[in-house]
Amino acid sequence: MHLRRLVSRLQGMSLAHMASMLVLIVTVVFEISNLAQAETEATFISSIPAIIVSVYLVGRNAAIVATLVTAAAALAAARILRGQVPAEDWLRAIFLLVSGFMIAFMFHRLRQDVSRVLEIAENRLSAVEATESRFRSVFERAAIGFANTNENGELLQANRRLCELTGYSEADLAHVPLARLIHPDDRVGIVEALADQGKSGTRFDAEVRLFRKDGSPFWARLNLSSYRSDGLLSESAIVVVDDISDRRAAREAIRIQKERLDLALSAGRLGTWQIDLKSEVVTGSDKFWEILGLPQASGRPLDELAAVVYPADWPKLAVPRASVPTTNYDVEVRVRRSDGTVRWIALRGREERYNDQQLLIGIAADLTERRQTTLLRATVRRRERILIEQRHRFSNLFSVVTALVKMVEVPGNSVTKFKEDLIDRIRALEITHTMILRSGSSVLLQDLVVQELLPYLETRKIVTHGPDVSMSNGAAETFAMIVHELATNSVKHGVLGGSRGRLEVRWVYASDNEAGDDVVFDWIESGSRRKAKDIGHGMGSMILGVNTAPLIGHSSKLEIFEGGLRYSLRLPRREIET
Repeated sequence: MHLRRLVSRLQGMSLAHMASMLVLIVTVVFEISNLAQAETEATFISSIPAIIVSVYLVGRNAAIVATLVTAAAALAAARILRGQVPAEDWLRAIFLLVSGFMIAFMFHRLRQDVSRVLEIAENRLSAVEATESRFRSVFERAAIGFANTNENGELLQANRRLCELTGYSEADLAHVPLARLIHPDDRVGIVEALADQGKSGTRFDAEVRLFRKDGSPFWARLNLSSYRSDGLLSESAIVVVDDISDRRAAREAIRIQKERLDLALSAGRLGTWQIDLKSEVVTGSDKFWEILGLPQASGRPLDELAAVVYPADWPKLAVPRASVPTTNYDVEVRVRRSDGTVRWIALRGREERYNDQQLLIGIAADLTERRQTTLLRATVRRRERILIEQRHRFSNLFSVVTALVKMVEVPGNSVTKFKEDLIDRIRALEITHTMILRSGSSVLLQDLVVQELLPYLETRKIVTHGPDVSMSNGAAETFAMIVHELATNSVKHGVLGGSRGRLEVRWVYASDNEAGDDVVFDWIESGSRRKAKDIGHGMGSMILGVNTAPLIGHSSKLEIFEGGLRYSLRLPRREIET
């Protein structure tokens, strides 16, 4: 039974306890046999290894027990074999106990320190493993491709995204040269960058074409960089691959649109410009500076444009201090180029706000040729109207001459006198036309009226009155057409065509015009009208402005009543005096 218990206890003990106990037993047996055979003094020194083994294998308590057991066994053996224990043995036993205890505590402390160090190392190893696991997870789940290469430029590891981009598995990419996946036209720079890794460590970043497993290419941004180990550059490289096919396609589409826009602007001879309202700096396209006649520049202060823009037009370019975003901007200015030519420039755009910048952006167009064409066409139309009017006046001249012939009586049946009177009246009519053609810069309104009515003043009741109104040569010529048309109409149908009736021509300044006084002109016939009907829609109606605007002035009004006629017209002073 005792043997079974002993066996059971031995089976429950660890191998370290059993080894420690075996060393202790051997040490005790060796000590007792040494005392019995040599009858020498107990040295106790042979117990030290057993104590060290016990504290190393089991621990402090086992070392203390081993120390006590060996000391007690040696003292007991000495007493049994010699009958007494010498004082030296007691001292040696005490020394053994002190040494054993010190060894036990020192090894125990050392064991604790080692355990603490091991625990710290294990914790750090666990943290490193956790970090590595996280980085590995990020490496595998990243949205861009990652890989690393050896010193020969061969791929070692590739994440899932790189495998998806290329269509290869990780095993297929292992030890495949990176340059093999790159388009031949883009390979040279990659080979040089891989060779440079481990030397200067310069990063390489470029847009290249990579081949998929099926041979189809795709655009990617490739980044190569060396990583450092203990402060030294490694010949291996970290490879980062980002698929930019969509961005490349979008950028290409934007480039094509920009080229088309530039082509359209170039065809339309338009330039683009931009003004930073905060810094007042003007930037523009090459065509914009060409339109202004200035050398090409990346940007200029707004004040520098004052050298070419007409001073009268410069206020149009003033930067608004308080404006609302998306406000439209549309001005036309004149610029004087270095060669002295004057050009009309249209600036059209709008205000926009980008982040913290308030900008004025738009296009510039050279309107010089268009304006010249418009003025030329207006001049041609004016000349055509003048020619038509001249033809009309000459056609009316025959009626006037005929009326003059009919009006002039033959005094005393004298043909000579008749010819003289007729020639005098025709000459008066000629003087009216000559005065308009040869007048200086201005003509009095009264002179125009009197000269037109001069052939009839002696034989008809005609009254003219009004203030002195000076008219420019162009305005006088146009206004004379209206007076001539009224006189011609009166010769055909009114007072000037017969011996009865009265004609009053008057003009006064109106005081109800806030922009400046108008001259109100009135032609009033009374007492004689052979035909009480409206003037037709021919040239005469156009000149008088019966259904349209008159040749000059505004608010024309023609009233024909039984036995008379009244025509009114308002002449703006700023129109007839300039």
